[in-house]
Amino acid sequence: MKRILFALLGASMVYALAGCTGGSTDSTSSSSANSATTTPDAGGKKLRIGMVFDSGGRGDKSFNDSAYAGLERAEKELGVEIQTVDSKAEKDYTINLTTLAEQKFDVIFAIGITQGEALTSVAPKFPDVKFAIVDATVEAPNVRSLLFSEEEGSYLAGYAAGLATKANKIGFVGGKKIPLIEKFEAGFKAGATAANPKVEMLPSKYTESWDDTQLGKESAKSLFNAGADIVYHAAGRCGVGVIAAAKEAGKLAIGVDSNQDDQAPGFVLTSMIKRVDESVYQTIKDIKEGTFAAGSKVYDLKSNGVGLSDFKNTKDKIGEDNLKKLDEIKADIVAGKIKVPTKL
Repeated sequence: MKRILFALLGASMVYALAGCTGGSTDSTSSSSANSATTTPDAGGKKLRIGMVFDSGGRGDKSFNDSAYAGLERAEKELGVEIQTVDSKAEKDYTINLTTLAEQKFDVIFAIGITQGEALTSVAPKFPDVKFAIVDATVEAPNVRSLLFSEEEGSYLAGYAAGLATKANKIGFVGGKKIPLIEKFEAGFKAGATAANPKVEMLPSKYTESWDDTQLGKESAKSLFNAGADIVYHAAGRCGVGVIAAAKEAGKLAIGVDSNQDDQAPGFVLTSMIKRVDESVYQTIKDIKEGTFAAGSKVYDLKSNGVGLSDFKNTKDKIGEDNLKKLDEIKADIVAGKIKVPTKL
């Protein structure tokens, strides 16, 4: 496996989010009939898979690390060759995606919603190269958009918080105030108030950053100081700081994207896991089997694309009866009995 960092000079344009849809398509199904299949491993040649991380990068203990876990699994189980690229800032995305596309990788992953505009620009220039993007919708015949029902998993996280809180005050730390992150916030609040009508959700904190751990820590600390005893985050690497603040305050955090329970055992109530790893692995498997199709693929609670970690360090804080209740709530969401909001 190769990991490279491109030096970027003279790039001045900062790319912003092109857009995000709050709706969803059927669970793990393609919303487009567009197809871009090839004969896999022609002549015994290994598939070459590229991945461009967002500015949070490897080591965020969140969705970048989850994406990389899926890539490593594909390397081990499917025998593909992998290469990753770090991005220091959002302005790096276009040149990083272009550099890999020029090398004719079989599929290139853009990790994170902030790469949406860059990929929208790059993909049409390389119609014979396949791309996949996590958390953004890019409509092109050679792009698969990997989306998640974050609001459903966040509803469960909120329900758990509503059951576990002693102070009846909880909080939320988001990265950037965009529709994607508001899905986390809306689901969390809805779940908490459904579980506990007495719970108060303090005004949310937004770091406007994905990688400033100190800012994440300060944001969570302010919520704990205001009386919250549980804080949920959806802020990329900033969440490392949120969890650190919970441990220092003797309170609880709720992790996100990856299983973050062991970052501070006993101080992370649970984690709302997004199976970014599975979406990456499955896309590579589809390429290998010649079944890749462009369009949107949504991973939801029904498909186990989102869900909670197992409370392995905090069963005493949630209780067995409440764990059973969470299973019931999950079943009700899957059955459509509970409609989870995507906006506040």
